[in-house]
Amino acid sequence: MTEYAAYCGLDVGKEAHHACALDLEGKRLFDAELPQDEARLRRLFTDLSGHGRVLMVVDQPNTIGALPIAVARSMGIDVAYLPGLAMRRIADLHPGSAKTDARDAYIIADAARALPHTLRRVDVGEEALAELKVLVGFDDDLAGEATRLSNRIRGLLTQVHPALERVLGPRVSQKATLALLTQYGGPTGLRKAGRARLLQAARKANPRGADTLIEAIVAALAEQTVTVPGTAAADRVLPNLARSLADTLDQRRQIAAEVEQVLDVHPLAEVLTSMPGVGVRTAARILLEVGDGSSFPTAGHLAAYAGLAPVTHRSGISIRGEHPARSGNKHLKRAFFLSAFAALRADPNSRAYYDRKRAEGKKHNAALICLARRRCDVIHAMLRNRQPYQPRTAAAA
Repeated sequence: MTEYAAYCGLDVGKEAHHACALDLEGKRLFDAELPQDEARLRRLFTDLSGHGRVLMVVDQPNTIGALPIAVARSMGIDVAYLPGLAMRRIADLHPGSAKTDARDAYIIADAARALPHTLRRVDVGEEALAELKVLVGFDDDLAGEATRLSNRIRGLLTQVHPALERVLGPRVSQKATLALLTQYGGPTGLRKAGRARLLQAARKANPRGADTLIEAIVAALAEQTVTVPGTAAADRVLPNLARSLADTLDQRRQIAAEVEQVLDVHPLAEVLTSMPGVGVRTAARILLEVGDGSSFPTAGHLAAYAGLAPVTHRSGISIRGEHPARSGNKHLKRAFFLSAFAALRADPNSRAYYDRKRAEGKKHNAALICLARRRCDVIHAMLRNRQPYQPRTAAAA
């Protein structure tokens, strides 16, 4: 274990940080507010380096903590961060209940000095990871906007023409559906356009399945003869919503292409995407949340961090059982869950395991969680060995 002469804890802030530096014995070497300024950060790190080797620890390695980390790295200073949950638990060991920047900075520095096992490293090669974080964060925003717009469109259709919503709702993100809504609006505009024009517009947007879609729309329009109040307004609003949704989906496709370009630079990208069900977005999320996986000694640790491992409840002989975890990294859990769902079609082994769990009486979501937990073991081994996915052969099975 590396021994340092100075442990600098930084409670990072938007405009200013609070820095507290301790020596090996716990004596304060520095304790003051520090502006979010490169020159001032360099001055502090230079002064601390006069005592010997320095470890700088932050409570937030991204966004507002990015500049101190970059400055420290450029000066050859080791960097780590203290996770928020660990910090809150360590804070309970210190006297007092006040929540101040000065107290938090001291707790961070003291944890680095006395409890080094609680620290997490900040991944090297974060150039690609930093770009991925920006792109994936923007993609998350776009995904939320796409969901909001889709729900708004479906809500309007349900209000004025439920039969039409049953046809277009499940297809609301398809190009043909958006083209029809953009060009003709709601039920009134679609009915006036007629079958021939609708078919022409649908085929232009997406020839595949256009005939089936138009037949379903015409049949749905015939199911309702009354005009519900608000239909005229819906006809005016729906084209704008459809255009916004189409634009949002186009931006998501562009971001996915940029994510793929950045991901290609990372040495573990090819390893992760070799597994069936792990696409560009899933691989990017896994890299952002777990890095190279070296912080997790076993697959069980990774599963617990992702919230895939069941939680055991025991108290004497009265309470016994295991329950699904409610905690864990929700972004990582969702990535594992969605990749397991995608693997049902892409990987026969995953499908066979899922079917076996369903045959045991588990419901769909429970069987998927079991599959995600199993795949978590495989992903951990792939990251540990830096080897791509190797499907199980019949003999191995």
